[in-house]
Amino acid sequence: MAGLSASMHLFDPFANQDLHVTAIAAQHASHSHAYATPHRRFERVAVSSIFGDPMDRRTWSAAPYSVASCLQKLGIAVEGIHSGGTRGERGLLALHYVMTGYGRPHSSEAVLRLPSARRKAAERLAETARRRRIRHIIHTGTLDLPPVDREDGVKHYLYCDQTWALSLAHRPDLSDYSRRAVENFEKTERAALDSVEHVFTFGHYVRDHMIAHYGLPPEKVTAVGSGMGQIEPYDQPKDYSRPHLLFVAKHLFAAKGGNLLVDAFRIAQRQRPDLLLNIVGDPSSANHVATHPGIHFHPHLPWRELQRLYRVSTLLVQPMLNDPWGQVYLEAMLSRTPVIGLHRNGLPEIIENGQHGFLVEAATPQALASTILDALSDPQRLTEMGWSGQQHVLQTYSWDAVANRIAFG
Repeated sequence: MAGLSASMHLFDPFANQDLHVTAIAAQHASHSHAYATPHRRFERVAVSSIFGDPMDRRTWSAAPYSVASCLQKLGIAVEGIHSGGTRGERGLLALHYVMTGYGRPHSSEAVLRLPSARRKAAERLAETARRRRIRHIIHTGTLDLPPVDREDGVKHYLYCDQTWALSLAHRPDLSDYSRRAVENFEKTERAALDSVEHVFTFGHYVRDHMIAHYGLPPEKVTAVGSGMGQIEPYDQPKDYSRPHLLFVAKHLFAAKGGNLLVDAFRIAQRQRPDLLLNIVGDPSSANHVATHPGIHFHPHLPWRELQRLYRVSTLLVQPMLNDPWGQVYLEAMLSRTPVIGLHRNGLPEIIENGQHGFLVEAATPQALASTILDALSDPQRLTEMGWSGQQHVLQTYSWDAVANRIAFG
């Protein structure tokens, strides 16, 4: 998932519609508790995103779209609300960022973390929800929180992959934030988390952090996991003796570990001249990859071609510097391709601490190159990791499971 990884909240705005359904369910339960069905949190819900239309696959790696689609399969009416502002508004907020004493904003995320930016987004969201008579809202990020309409009876929920405090451990841009900004953004993050009915996290490690660091009650936070894209499971023969590596970054090449990998590849290739690296990225990422024997750069690919690369690759090497989760890991494992990444954030949980891939302790080219060479030295181990990783993903991660856990948790 990429990009901004702030917390995400869910709203429960349909109290009136639920009254009749609840009454019927209660009457039925009094006759036969054995036939009672699980209680749904809502019958109608909106999914919000500050980064684009939640019902568009291009928004936040299709996570809002995927959750919404699977909730609809459960019979829940779902609408999308884009809570982001205009480019002109962001310009004014950037000026406010400077005047507030935070320094010069270095990214749109920095501007959107302003309390004033959050409030404007929350007001836009509340107005749209009021106009559509929506009583429940799922926030895919905390940047349109805290809400401004709780007194109106609207319920808010969060679906998130990280928190502001968690991101500080490995943020490549941390030095670009002033101390004042870091402290104040922590306060607004805490207020956002406190303001929702329930928090749903991608990983268990995020849930544990919210309880330990932010003091959320354990019963208020549920780890529900994530799904993946359109990649399909691979069950055909695969040759793990070929040293073919894959790296996938639709954007943020450096933050995804692209530069680190290219440097490590050059080191490893001295011992394995037959190494091959396929890099998939947007055209601008090509500037990071100088012409080098063994490295092949592919601009954005259609799903079928990307799926083929997943399947023919021996390893996915994705040393992401601060991504909290990583849908790309799940897609590789579904293709029976073991993964290599940094020992941080969600990867240890995804690969069960090294059962289905390799964890690199230090974010250095030397450490990464050493791990690549060690992984390739044992094709039988890779074969076993490929099979176990695929089974783990199939049994653990799907958007249908996420939707069920959110709707009936």
